[in-house]
Amino acid sequence: MRKLDLERAVYRRMGNLSREQSAELVDQIFETMKEMLGRGEQVRIKGFGRFILRDKRSRQGRNPQTGVAITLIERRVLTFKIGLALRLALNPRVAAPSVASGPNDVDEDHHRC
Repeated sequence: MRKLDLERAVYRRMGNLSREQSAELVDQIFETMKEMLGRGEQVRIKGFGRFILRDKRSRQGRNPQTGVAITLIERRVLTFKIGLALRLALNPRVAAPSVASGPNDVDEDHHRC
C-alpha cells in the first residue's frame, strides 16, 4: 500500500471529507508520528502495534562480500511490535492466549508474530 492508497481509502470511508482534506489528514498523522518518534517517544496504536525507537551502540561487524572487519557506528533504529488484535487478524487459526496470572503473563505487545 502506498500513501496515495491510504489517502483514497480515508476519502472513501469518510464521506464528509474532500480528497484534499483526506490527504491532509494522512499527512498530519504521519507528521505527528515522526515528531513523536523524533522526541524518543513510542507511537502506540491500540489493536495495531507499537513503533519503538531504539539506540544501537557502535559494534564490530564485517563486510559480508569481502569479510573485511568494519566498525558499525551507533545509530537509531525503528522497530515495530505487532499488537494482539492485528496478529490474530493476520493469523485467524491461532487461538487467542488464555488469561493467565502470575509472572509469565504476557501483554498484547509482546507476542511474537
